[in-house]
Amino acid sequence: MSDYPISRFPVPEIDSLPKDIKKRILAVQEKAGFVPNVFLVLAHRPEEFRAFFAYHDALMEKDGNLTKAEREMIVVATSNANACQYCVIAHGAVLRIRAKNPLVADQVAINYLKADITERQKAMLDFAMQVAMESGAVSDDDFETLRGHGFTDEDIWDIAGITAFFGMSNRMANVTGMRPNDEFYTMGR
Repeated sequence: MSDYPISRFPVPEIDSLPKDIKKRILAVQEKAGFVPNVFLVLAHRPEEFRAFFAYHDALMEKDGNLTKAEREMIVVATSNANACQYCVIAHGAVLRIRAKNPLVADQVAINYLKADITERQKAMLDFAMQVAMESGAVSDDDFETLRGHGFTDEDIWDIAGITAFFGMSNRMANVTGMRPNDEFYTMGR
C-alpha cells in the first residue's frame, strides 16, 4: 500500500462499518486479495455506498448483448475523458482481465480510435464519448448508427447508463482525491 492518502475525506475502519457493508468489503477482499480504495472511500457515507454499488452492479454485472469487457471499455474511455485516474487504472485492470488482453486498456484509455478493437466497439465508444461530453447533441441518427452495428435500444440504454453513472463516479473520485490501489497497475498484464 502506498504512503499517500487514499481520500481527502475520513476513511472508516472496516470493523466500524454497518454489517452489510463490512460483509461486502470483506467478500471483495477475499476475491481480489485486497480492498479496492473505492470501497473504503465511499464507505464514509453508508447510504450512498449502498446506492452506488446497487446501481453499479445493475449496470456492470448483468448479462446482455454488451460483454462485461465492453462495459469496462466504456468506463475506461469515458473516465480518461473525465480525467479520472482512479477509474482508468482500476477499470483498466478489470478490462485487461475480462478481455484477456494486456494491451487493450492502455489503448482504449489513450485513443480508442487506434485501439485493437472492433468497428462495433469503436461505434459504441463514439456514442459513449458523445454521451459523456455532449449528451445534448445525441440524435436519432446516433441510434441508427448503433443499430447498424447490431446494438438494440436496450444496449443503447446500457451504454448511456454506464457512461452517465461513471461520469458521476469520476467526479466523486476526483473530488475525494481517490487514489488507485497499487495492485491495479499490474493486474492482467
